[in-house]
Amino acid sequence: MIHATTRVLVSDLREHIGETVSVCGWVNALRLQRKMQFVIVRDHTGMVQATHKRGGESDTIEAALEGLTTESAVRITGRVVDNPIVNLGSLELVPEQVEVLNRAETPLPIDERSGLEHRLDWRFLDVRMRPQAQLLFTVQTTLEQGMREYAYAQGCTEMHTPKLMGTASESGAEVFELGYFDRPAFLAQSPQFYKQMAIAAGIDRVFEIGPVFRAEPSFTSRHATEFTGVDVELAWISDVEDVMAFEEQMLAHAIAEVADVHGEAIRETFGVDVTVPTTPFPRVAMAEAQEILRAGGWDPEDTKEDLDPEGERAIAAHFQEQSGHEWLFVTHYPTSIRPFYHMRPEHNPGLTLSFDLLWKGLEVTTGAQREHRHDVLLKQAAEKGMSIEPLGDYLNAFRFGCPPHGGLGMGLGRVLMVMLGLESIREATFLFRGPNRLAP
Repeated sequence: MIHATTRVLVSDLREHIGETVSVCGWVNALRLQRKMQFVIVRDHTGMVQATHKRGGESDTIEAALEGLTTESAVRITGRVVDNPIVNLGSLELVPEQVEVLNRAETPLPIDERSGLEHRLDWRFLDVRMRPQAQLLFTVQTTLEQGMREYAYAQGCTEMHTPKLMGTASESGAEVFELGYFDRPAFLAQSPQFYKQMAIAAGIDRVFEIGPVFRAEPSFTSRHATEFTGVDVELAWISDVEDVMAFEEQMLAHAIAEVADVHGEAIRETFGVDVTVPTTPFPRVAMAEAQEILRAGGWDPEDTKEDLDPEGERAIAAHFQEQSGHEWLFVTHYPTSIRPFYHMRPEHNPGLTLSFDLLWKGLEVTTGAQREHRHDVLLKQAAEKGMSIEPLGDYLNAFRFGCPPHGGLGMGLGRVLMVMLGLESIREATFLFRGPNRLAP
């Protein structure tokens, strides 16, 4: 017989019918009737009903159960009984000891009717009380594991780059400035410069999952001021196609892992099917995408060179209708809307060897072949009107034999948002950070 103080997860109780075990969890619901007391206990693996008959001599169990509140943390030790009339897995727990580890105050600050912003104020309770939130982070773990598996198998070295920078990364816009002893510093809006330095350091393929900071005052359902980025950089590439091929294979592998492990639970909880993509993904050049969209009536007011969100959704829907594919690479963005370090094709210097990856019309990745020639980088930075002095450490990486390379940056929250059919990236993040949210 298992020792009474050994914790058993709810999902494993069937293996212990007739034994005395301890279940630790939260009170999900209480039914305190005149003759019987019923308590539903929930842990991260499921729920079980504890059933107690009132009226025993010196009934300390009755008193303990009577004093419970919803979401109190408890340890209930008792005998596991097979009872077919119980809805929760045909099992119940007959208590022999009830320990109230932390009684929850009442009333709770949120319930099932609470709006998203109010739930985010009490995110620890929100995640604890909602099975879909619990599942989301389990799925996130499997997704990251699948990405890492593929990256490791392809020879990637996982790196951890600084998030404090002495100069603003990339264009210098949309960065958070903070005091650093006697001088200013900036939160990294991308590990871009550092992963390129790793390539110059002779680390052939670089992979990182880490925080990214964007001081962008956007209040959309897809933007955050801090998010988790998945970054890859590959040396000795032939062209940008090598980067796109790497990403589509990595995503196909990781999504297949999610579908295999969680596909049924995602279908039951979120009502969506996880479709494992086939490769290669469709590709379309930006100029062709705009031609297709304009033929269909797309006429944006704010952008002539880029795609607005409506355009991204429309071009993705067009290709899904044509090919049945949910994913789409949009390639060859104009130099005017891409960073100075994106390589430009020799025959058309007005374009870049870059791409965005759309999933069901939402941009989840930006990538490119990088310009690895020092003299060309100087020229392209000057064309953008950038000061060379703050870029000194970065530019030095290209003076002493840096190989051709390219890479990508992916937003983990956006991938989860599309995969699970969520309406906002706020729900795909544990503790969301946006222009109006810096707590909890």
